[in-house]
Amino acid sequence: MTKNRARRLGELLKEEISEILLKEVKDPRIGFVSLTDVEVSGDLRHAKVYVSVFGKEEEKEETMAGLEQATNYIRKLVGERIKTYHTPEIIFRYDDSIEHGVHISKLIDKVRQKDKERKDT
Repeated sequence: MTKNRARRLGELLKEEISEILLKEVKDPRIGFVSLTDVEVSGDLRHAKVYVSVFGKEEEKEETMAGLEQATNYIRKLVGERIKTYHTPEIIFRYDDSIEHGVHISKLIDKVRQKDKERKDT
């Protein structure tokens, strides 16, 4: 039952934090951010929020710094919106899985192109 509750709370946190980042956080350092996953601990006290950031390396670092600085504000807003005994501590983590997927896709395209060129000759 605890795993189900943690999973449901994670989904709810993902929705609320996405909404907060989109509409209420005004930090110019926070660019194009996508929440990929939220993992909530078994005791529901900690939430790891995985984010993917679109942009150059410098923009990614600035965005992560902006998120770190806005963490307490985001947690306060989450606490007002989600009624739990304890509002989970929010920990932002960078997730490069989307970039990795794009890289793999480009590699597959290159292999297909070379295979096609080899067949044509």
